[in-house]
Amino acid sequence: MGKIFSIFGPTGLGKSSLAIELAKKINGEIIGVDSRQVYKGIPIGTAQPNSSQLNEVPHHLIGFKNLNEKISAGEYMKLIDKKIDQILLKNKTPILCGGTGLYFKTLKEGIFEGSHTNEEIRTRLEKEYDDDKQAIFEKLQKIDSNYSKIVHINNKKRLVRALEVFETTGKTMSENFDSSSLKSRYVDDYYFIYLTMHNDLLHPRIYKRIKIMIEDGMVDEVEKIIRNKIDISHIDYIGFKELTSFLDKEISIDEAIERIFIRSRQYAKRQKKWFNANSFDEVFSLDDISSNDIVDKLIQIN
Repeated sequence: MGKIFSIFGPTGLGKSSLAIELAKKINGEIIGVDSRQVYKGIPIGTAQPNSSQLNEVPHHLIGFKNLNEKISAGEYMKLIDKKIDQILLKNKTPILCGGTGLYFKTLKEGIFEGSHTNEEIRTRLEKEYDDDKQAIFEKLQKIDSNYSKIVHINNKKRLVRALEVFETTGKTMSENFDSSSLKSRYVDDYYFIYLTMHNDLLHPRIYKRIKIMIEDGMVDEVEKIIRNKIDISHIDYIGFKELTSFLDKEISIDEAIERIFIRSRQYAKRQKKWFNANSFDEVFSLDDISSNDIVDKLIQIN
C-alpha cells in the first residue's frame, strides 16, 4: 500500500477539485474530512461535491448524517478507518480531503480514550455559555490556548466539552490529545498535504462560490430547515443566520451575501492561522503552482 494522501486547506481553495483529479490518476476514492459536509439536507451551504463530481469519483462520509445528529471527532476517526478498509479491499486508493482542523489533529495525533462526563458540570457550563459565551471562550483561551485556536466561539458543544474535560480530569484537551492511546490504524500511512493561497486570490474565489450557492438554491435550503423546525445550532452553517434574516425581510439578498462573504473570509482566516501552526509532509501554495502540477508531484511521491 502506498501513502494515503490527506489534503487539507482553507475553504474555497479548490481542494475537492484537486482531490478528484488526483483520484482519477491513481484509481482513488475520496473520503470527506469536513465536520459540516457530513450532513444530509445542506449540500449547497456546506459546498458538498455536486452530482457531476460524485459521478466522476466515488466519495465517502459526505451527506450521511441527519441534521439533528451529532458526531465526535473520535467517532469520525473510526469511520474513516472503516472506509479506508473498504476502499483497500477493492484495490483502490483512499484519499482524504477536507478543512476541519480538529479532524486533522485527531488523524495525526489521536484522541484520548474515556468519556469523562459529568452532567452537573456540563449543565452549569452550558448555562454559563448561554449567559456569556465570550467569558467561556476566554476561560478556554487561558487554560488551553492551542485548543482554543481550532474551536469557534459559537461552537457551544466543543467549548463546553473542553472545559468539562478540564474540570473532571485536571487535564486540558490538548494534554489529553498528547497522551492519547486511541489512534487511527493508518496513522503511519497518512501523508498530510496543506494547500494554501494568498487572500488576493482566495477571497474572489470565495465570493464567486457564494454567488453560485445562492443561484443553486441555498435560500430554499435554509427555508426548508426553518419550515421543518430543525435545530442546527451544533452545525457551523455559514449563511443560515444571514439568509434567515433575508427570509424575515430584515435585510436584502445583497446584504445577506455580503455578510456571508465576511463570515466566510473570517472562517478561512481562522483555518489558515491554525493550519499554519501545524506541520505537514507537503505544503503547496496555489499562488505559485497549478493544481495539475501538484497532482503530478503527488503521483511521483506515490
